[in-house]
Amino acid sequence: MTADVHATPAARPTMGTFERYLSVWVALCIAAGVALGHALPGAFSVVAATEIAQVNLPVAVLIWLMIVPMLLKIDFGALGQVREHWRGIGVTLFINWAVKPFSMALLGWLFVATLFRGLLPADQIDSYIAGLILLAAAPCTAMVFVWSNLCGGEPHYTLSQVALNDLIMVVAFAPIVGLLLGVASITVPWNTLLLSVVLYIVVPVIAAQAWRRSLLAGGGETALKRVLDRLHPVSLVALLATLVLLFGFQGEQVLAQPLVILLLAVPILIQVYLNAGLAYWLSRRFGVAWCVAAPSALIGASNFFELAVAAAISLFGLHSGAALATVVGVLVEVPVMLSVVRIVTATRGWYEAR
Repeated sequence: MTADVHATPAARPTMGTFERYLSVWVALCIAAGVALGHALPGAFSVVAATEIAQVNLPVAVLIWLMIVPMLLKIDFGALGQVREHWRGIGVTLFINWAVKPFSMALLGWLFVATLFRGLLPADQIDSYIAGLILLAAAPCTAMVFVWSNLCGGEPHYTLSQVALNDLIMVVAFAPIVGLLLGVASITVPWNTLLLSVVLYIVVPVIAAQAWRRSLLAGGGETALKRVLDRLHPVSLVALLATLVLLFGFQGEQVLAQPLVILLLAVPILIQVYLNAGLAYWLSRRFGVAWCVAAPSALIGASNFFELAVAAAISLFGLHSGAALATVVGVLVEVPVMLSVVRIVTATRGWYEAR
C-alpha cells in the first residue's frame, strides 16, 4: 500500500459546544418540522410551492448560507494540487457510478420486493424500487460541502469531485436509470439538473471567490478569518432550518404513512453506510490521505435529492410510490450524513495508523 505523500491532511477540526450537541438539535428540528407541518399545512404548502423546476427557492437560499462560508475557504490557485489526490477521485467515481446505483437496485429487490412485500401496498412495489434507484443514481452536489467542512475534509478535492460528478451526471444518469428500470427512454428533468448546478455550484462559487478576493485585498488573511468566524454559526443555523423545512413539507406524509416511510428508509440507510464504508476502506487500502478519504466517503454515500424527486415526479407522477421513496431519501439525508461525519471523524486515528 502506497501512501499519498503529497496530500497534506487538514488540521483536526475542533468542535464547539453547539457542534458537539448537533445530533440533539437535529432531533429537535425533525420533531419541530413534523409538528409544524402537521399544525400549519397551509403555510408549508405555500413555502413548498415557491419553486422553479422542482428546485425550492427558500431551501436554495438556506443552502447558499450553508455552503458560501465553505467556498470562501477555497483558494482557486491551489486547485492544481487536486491531481495529487487522484486515488481519492478514483475511489469516489467507482463508488458513485459502478457500485451505488446497482447496490441500491439489489437492496430494493431484497427489502421492498421480498422481505417487506407483505407490509407495503402491492400496487406500489415496483414504483418504490424505481424511486430508490433514481435516488442512488444521482450523487450529491451542494450539501457535500457542508459534510466535508464539518469533518475537516480537503475543500479543493471536494469542489473538484462535485464538479466532476455533475459533468458525469449529464451523460450517465439517464443510461444507468434506463438500464436498471428496464425502460428504453428516460425523461431527464434537464431544467432541474441544470438549474441546480447553476444555483448550487456556479453562482455560489463565483460569489464566494469575488468576496474572498475583496476581503484579502482589503484586510488580508485576518479579515478573511474574521468573516469566516462570524459566518460559522450562520451556516449551522441554516442547516437546522433546512431540516425543519424539509420535514415540515412532508409532515402530513410522515404522520399518515409512518410504516411505509420507515420501511423505505431501511434500504436507504443500509446503502448509505455500505457505500460510505466501502469508499472509506478503499481509500485507506490505496493510501489516500484522511482529509480526502473523509469527504470521499461522504460524497460516495449522499444523494442529489432535488434531481431524484424531479425525475420521479416526471416519470411516475406526484403521488406515486417512486416520488414517495425519493422523498424518504430527502428526510433521512441530513441525519444519516451527520452520523457518517461522526464516524469518519471518530475513526481518524484508526485510519491513519497505517
